[in-house]
Amino acid sequence: MNIVDQIALRASAERPALVADGTTVSYGELLERVAAAAAWLQRCPGFRQSGVPRVGLACGNGVDYIVLALAILKAGGCLVPLADELTDPEREEIIARTGLCGMIVGQAGVANGEKSTGAAWVALETRELENEAHFSALDPAFIRFSSGTTGRSKGVVLSHTKLRERIVAANAALEIGPGDRVLWMLPMAHHFAVSIMLYLYQGACTVIGTSHLAENILQRAKATRATVIYGAPFHFAQLAADPGDFTWSELRLAVSTAAPLPAEVARDFRSRFGKPLVQGLGIIEIGLPLLNTGGARDTPTAVGRPLPAFDVELRDEEGRPMAAGAVGELWIKGPGMFDAYLSPWQPVDEICVDGWFATGDLAETDAAGRFYLRGRKKSVLNINGMKVFPEEVETVIERLPAVRRCRVSGLPHAILGTIPVAEVILHQGETLTQRELIRWCRESLSAYKIPVRVKFVTEIPLTENGKLRRT
Repeated sequence: MNIVDQIALRASAERPALVADGTTVSYGELLERVAAAAAWLQRCPGFRQSGVPRVGLACGNGVDYIVLALAILKAGGCLVPLADELTDPEREEIIARTGLCGMIVGQAGVANGEKSTGAAWVALETRELENEAHFSALDPAFIRFSSGTTGRSKGVVLSHTKLRERIVAANAALEIGPGDRVLWMLPMAHHFAVSIMLYLYQGACTVIGTSHLAENILQRAKATRATVIYGAPFHFAQLAADPGDFTWSELRLAVSTAAPLPAEVARDFRSRFGKPLVQGLGIIEIGLPLLNTGGARDTPTAVGRPLPAFDVELRDEEGRPMAAGAVGELWIKGPGMFDAYLSPWQPVDEICVDGWFATGDLAETDAAGRFYLRGRKKSVLNINGMKVFPEEVETVIERLPAVRRCRVSGLPHAILGTIPVAEVILHQGETLTQRELIRWCRESLSAYKIPVRVKFVTEIPLTENGKLRRT
């Protein structure tokens, strides 16, 4: 069954679903707007009725994003988020790889009728996928790319069934219910499935704001009597530094995600509000398998123990389980596993080993069974919760005529987790400044992928095969 229909069956029409800019939208009102938007979408030229149409959504955070996203799903489409920070080349790459039939560009939402208010439909020339029949048979709801556009990110396909499984599994630990009012802080294009969809499925109210200043966040919390906050370490660092006297007595759960939680941020937040920060590990292929609900006070930098529905192991290079205290690769098994990689097409059964998924994360455990992330097995960088592939950035830099070779790596950052830096070798006789290189990168890369520091060097370490040696 369609996940939006499941939300409708569970919802109490009169209860608040969303609060934004002082306006409350009930579940009944939300579902009416979704139905109207879905009907509008189905009448749009180019929205295919054979198979499952892929629809891109380019819309800023807010009620309208939620309405339009749910409308795509209700209309029988598969949602492909198009984040605001994507450059034109990045967006074009996603459009081509997913074979979008069209995209919705929205800001002010969709009215109850034939026309949209601030939302526009852009029809595109649809391209069939390499496994169109297999894709449609999954009853797909989402396609998510973990990075921009170079073809290195495979595209994660998630069906309506697996989406529901994720929601149920995650809520065994989050315990979100109709009495909760969740203060929302993250970009919806990157965080939606096991968050906004979960809150709606469980009948909670999501509180949305435009300002991320601590003073304004706390004003919203006080006005709405928010009980849960879901944000990144950056937000919690700001809140912990607030000099006001609001104690936030209604707060029962503060979840930190998107980047590693620094110990000092956890300490300062707890000192300011008397509540621990609970770090969770969200994985695009899996959902929310780990949450530090039991150890947040004593070990806030842990990502916690496995949720009840999940099995988690650390394994060595040969795939053998490892003892506590040793660093190994994180393998996970449980419900809500993704259905396939889009390109090249790979069903989940061909990727997992006896149902186990190798995450590529390196971690270790303590005597209490809590997991601590220690890095990535491969070179991918985590920039404030968004994945960046060094190879993508290197390709852009090496297009500069003056550049002979470069290497991009991550530099630890107290709040963002990692920031990208570049080492660059110039051709003999060529000159280039850091400012010129960064300006070049801005033309092709999202802001979070652009190196914040450039070091011009004469040599970069290589492997015996002539490949870059990653640190």
